Amino acid sequence: MSNLVTNASDVHAKQPPVTAVQPARDLSLRSVMAKTVVVHTVTYFVAGILAFTLFDYATKFADPRLGGLLRPTNTPIVAAGPALQVVRGLMFGVVFYLLRDPLFTRPRGWLTLWTTLVVVGIFSTFGPAPGSVEGLIYTTLPVGGQLGGLIEVIAQALLLSVVLFYWVNHPEKRWLNWVLGGFFVLVLVFSALGYFLA
Repeated sequence: MSNLVTNASDVHAKQPPVTAVQPARDLSLRSVMAKTVVVHTVTYFVAGILAFTLFDYATKFADPRLGGLLRPTNTPIVAAGPALQVVRGLMFGVVFYLLRDPLFTRPRGWLTLWTTLVVVGIFSTFGPAPGSVEGLIYTTLPVGGQLGGLIEVIAQALLLSVVLFYWVNHPEKRWLNWVLGGFFVLVLVFSALGYFLA
């Protein structure tokens, strides 16, 4: 019997230790929230500009079928949209902090974060958002139009997950603070200018 116990302990001793990328205890709510706000706002802006250009959003948003759902792209509130992502970033940051162990302390935490955002935040929303299961069932929007918008949001979720995971786990890379912080300020300035010039 003692031989079995010894063998069992040998098995556990031979297994490689699980190494954390960043100890969860080192992650503060303030740090996770601030980085989430910055990365979400910047990636939202980048994905939005690319999608606006590549998918001709100005024409799509002017489509009468979307008139009751989406504002025209030249309205002030739409121009302010990127700056208003700070609010969403704060909410995401609270949740990401609560889930910091699986999201930031494991080698593939970015994949866990991206999967969570895609499954819960895109496909399984509680309301009938375009592209979600509920949207496909309960809205009259064309399926092609709903699925086309998914490219932007899935790509933005991926970019958010990868960049945030990297930044959180590399606090020693001060240049990231400057680069992402600079882009964040530019997004806020462009958004404010767009709001006042619209």
